Amino acid sequence: MASLRVLASASHSSLPIGVRSLSSIVPWTLQLPPYMNLSTSEESSTQDKPALRMLLFGKPCSGKGTLAARLSKKYDISTISTGDLLRQHISERTEIGRQAEETVAAGGLLPDGLILDLVTSQLDTLRSKNWILDGFPRTQRQGRLLDIFLEKHNIPLNLVANVDISDDLLLEWVSNRWIHLPSGRVYGTSYNPPKVPGLDDITGEPLTKRPDDNPETFSRRLEYYYAQTSPLLYYYASRAYSTRLVNLQGDPDAAGPMLETIIRGSFPSVRTRIAPSQNSWLSGQLQVRLSLQPSQ
Repeated sequence: MASLRVLASASHSSLPIGVRSLSSIVPWTLQLPPYMNLSTSEESSTQDKPALRMLLFGKPCSGKGTLAARLSKKYDISTISTGDLLRQHISERTEIGRQAEETVAAGGLLPDGLILDLVTSQLDTLRSKNWILDGFPRTQRQGRLLDIFLEKHNIPLNLVANVDISDDLLLEWVSNRWIHLPSGRVYGTSYNPPKVPGLDDITGEPLTKRPDDNPETFSRRLEYYYAQTSPLLYYYASRAYSTRLVNLQGDPDAAGPMLETIIRGSFPSVRTRIAPSQNSWLSGQLQVRLSLQPSQ
């Protein structure tokens, strides 16, 4: 049974959250503490109802896409997935697609400017809407470039959610992961298995293995994550005056309900698309331990 621990710190009433110094914490040797507001009632009761502008963060293959898809299906939230955008270019055999296919097969990443252009072209159409960004940024430089664009258009990020799963479990998932390439839907033999083995649930088309879904390539991706991507959490922690940072421990089935609670409590502009159902998330209990710590 997965558990999620929420650690909050009190701060000045005008600030969304308080953040203690993280300068002595090494990202890959100690878990980043999660943060959230002590009270979301004040936010919810205000006349200003900000749109959700969320970055979904986590290690490779941690279920970010699955979590984003479920939230987008249930709520009026658009998802901008760099993976989906790149798959579209690959299927259309564009120049970007050909470059992306070669780079992904080698476990690499595309140039910052190219990915930024892909993402910002989508954000331009969602100025006042609720949205989730999945797959970008992946470095502090990319994070700063994204913030420059968002702040220029007065739509800064206001929530960063980190899906925290152990490396060993991720390696197991990758080894048993199957993809429906046209849509990006992900299945596994032990997690989210297809209704019919080897076939996509929606289209019935064959599932395939991604070229980078092997232990060697995944290990390189994980090394890159620890070296380049995980410091982004500390970058966003330093921006706590405007961005809430939460740490979600567990797979999407465990993290989903808690993230829903945070979104509903803090962003009343988010509306439900479909009637709530006990099957919105796979059955199972979620233990939530709230540990409150005064600010220092």
